[in-house]
Amino acid sequence: MQRIGTLLLLSLLTTGCAIQSPLRGDQESLSSVKKQTLIQEADQLNNLGTQAYKKGDYPRAIENYLKSIQIKERILGETHLSTATSYNNLGLAYKRVGEQQKALAYINQALKIRESILGRVDSQTAESYNNLGTFYASLGDNQKAIDFTQKTIKIKDQIIHKEQIDTAISHNNLAILYEKEGKNKEALKEYFKALKINENVFGKDHPVTHNSYKNIALLYYTMGNYPEAQRYAKLAQKEPEKIELEPIEVTPQSP
Repeated sequence: MQRIGTLLLLSLLTTGCAIQSPLRGDQESLSSVKKQTLIQEADQLNNLGTQAYKKGDYPRAIENYLKSIQIKERILGETHLSTATSYNNLGLAYKRVGEQQKALAYINQALKIRESILGRVDSQTAESYNNLGTFYASLGDNQKAIDFTQKTIKIKDQIIHKEQIDTAISHNNLAILYEKEGKNKEALKEYFKALKINENVFGKDHPVTHNSYKNIALLYYTMGNYPEAQRYAKLAQKEPEKIELEPIEVTPQSP
């Protein structure tokens, strides 16, 4: 990862992705072994480009990225995620040598592919938004830089939020499996891990969190710990807190 000034970050992906788009033109005439060999060559060229970029040798980086793209477009197509990686990297290298129009075109092309395949809530899409932010920052267009950086943060927040929810689900699933095996203590630990995440993400009054309380209550009941079972059962049945907002009253002024 390279620091741009003291504020914005960009990153270079060094490897391709496994999702493939339909082959074009003379690709069908190539054997699968030859295609794989060419893809490996393209990845190596991309990596050489990244190494040159990190050393500040931007013309060499551009040369290698262009060679990588030529192969990837032929074998994988122009809308493949691995091709998008090289587009993105080439755009960043062009930015470094002052080729601003080319830089913007390639970074935007990478973004278009990533949004199309991965959607907007993905780390690679966030990378493209971040790189656009650094691009406009380098031009002194702070408002556009702010807009794209805010989009980056929003995506990252959503990804973190989703990962937390998924982690809680996994802890809950593991607890269920332990419970089926009769390993109640291990199950209880996993239920509490899920509960901690759910309380943090959703709050104590959310149905998802209440379901965690319920799972813990039922397991405590199975284990014969009736006081704790009753305590968590009450939490599961607790009504959400109601917040009353005080209205603003406007007093008419005297004439």
